[in-house]
Amino acid sequence: MSTAATPQSILVFEQRTLTPADQLQRGRQLAQGLRSLGLAEGDVLAVFLRNGIEYADVVHACRIAGIYYCPINWHFTATEIDYILADSGARALITSQDLLDGLKGELYADLPRRVAHAREPEQDYETWLAAQAPYEGPPVAPRGHMAYTSGTTGRPKGVLRKAFPVEELPRRLAVNQALIATAYGLQPGARTLLTAPIYHSAPSLYFQNALMLSELVVLEQRFDPERFLQLVQEHRIDTAYMVPIMYVRLLRLPREVRERYDISSLRFIASTGSPCAPEVKKAMIEWMGPIINETYASSESGLVTFIGSADALTHPGSAGLPLQDAEVRILDKQGQALPTGEVGLIYVRQPAYADFTYKGNEEARRKMDQGGLITLGDMGYLDGEGFLYVCDRDSDMVISGGVNIYPAEIENELLKHPGIADCAVIGVPDAEYGERLLALVEPGQSGKLSEAELKEWLRGRLAAYKLPRSFVFQRLPRDDNGKIAKRKLRDAHWGATQRKI
Repeated sequence: MSTAATPQSILVFEQRTLTPADQLQRGRQLAQGLRSLGLAEGDVLAVFLRNGIEYADVVHACRIAGIYYCPINWHFTATEIDYILADSGARALITSQDLLDGLKGELYADLPRRVAHAREPEQDYETWLAAQAPYEGPPVAPRGHMAYTSGTTGRPKGVLRKAFPVEELPRRLAVNQALIATAYGLQPGARTLLTAPIYHSAPSLYFQNALMLSELVVLEQRFDPERFLQLVQEHRIDTAYMVPIMYVRLLRLPREVRERYDISSLRFIASTGSPCAPEVKKAMIEWMGPIINETYASSESGLVTFIGSADALTHPGSAGLPLQDAEVRILDKQGQALPTGEVGLIYVRQPAYADFTYKGNEEARRKMDQGGLITLGDMGYLDGEGFLYVCDRDSDMVISGGVNIYPAEIENELLKHPGIADCAVIGVPDAEYGERLLALVEPGQSGKLSEAELKEWLRGRLAAYKLPRSFVFQRLPRDDNGKIAKRKLRDAHWGATQRKI
């Protein structure tokens, strides 16, 4: 058996309940099944699933067998999925029949696959799993998810975190659990609720730890605001993971609906993935009490800063103070430290996590490093008390509804249209999603373009959530080097908005 921690929680999903023993048994069986498919320690399993019991199997199996799992966004097109399957080096795929049907047979990759609710009996996941003997292999270093982040070149990059040596695991586990307790509120006895999709990095990390630490984990396939309140009341939930768009939708519920449910059991709501507008956070605190907590984090850095409700009210817009031994520095583009209050590139290091690289792209990893700290291109400053403020982004990434979107990927597809001379995709303010995508398009000589035509051009090439909500046709401003001046375009829409993320 592995030295990985074993499940402690009861898992509830729809009409199914799994005890810790059930989960461990299924995890051991899947671990052995993956070995039978030829996966060895350090290999990658692709996971193309909605939230469900199967995700728990994967989490446990990868801990036991030392295999990385690569979650794939189920909104992706077949082309996007094929790229990740190839780039990740995945040796097998676990998916579901409905998601495969949605791809209409367009998936090119030919990998061993096991399919939940499969029409083909030889591919059926549950039948195959039940036939596997429990894994009895030697102890290995457990692995977690290998998240794919979109890149400024338009090509997603896999974040591959190195494994700690087996002999260090007990100490490392204790450090990690302390970090998780602070940032996510997860600790022994917690009763937690997760409604965010596990294909995202933060919910995946939350789910992994909740299964190991909580007394109860209630997993939902999707977020519904009233259903959230109902589940809190029904299961006496005390800990939950949310993103700011969920706050917005909860706050839009009529007062009589909000007051219908007893949510007094809630003691800790963790939020990451996208920054929360100060006014939204204040409204949530006024409603639910001082239980709203936020972290600044990424797939690459891990959990870096934390801010609770009390500090959020006295430091509105801040991303908080460093967690545990994390370092946060503000540097200029030459790598020189900037004084307090001056905006520069945010560089961070969280020693609680093992170092990482990008799968097959060591050069990209080196470029973001400065003396052992890394930057994702976010701009910000530290105040006199050490609180971090994220105020802009040097890179082009847009965070819409907690989802990271890199405009370069969209721009690359738009530029394939013969009627487009050039284009720029930016994030602009949105009351519900935080940001929404706007495409600014410079037509070619024909000058005949329409929004409907371009939306149709992108449909099928990109996942639906990457499609710009609106298009503007104009001449694009350029800097002295002839590049599109995106900063000018963004400034025209953001104006004096405090936090342009």
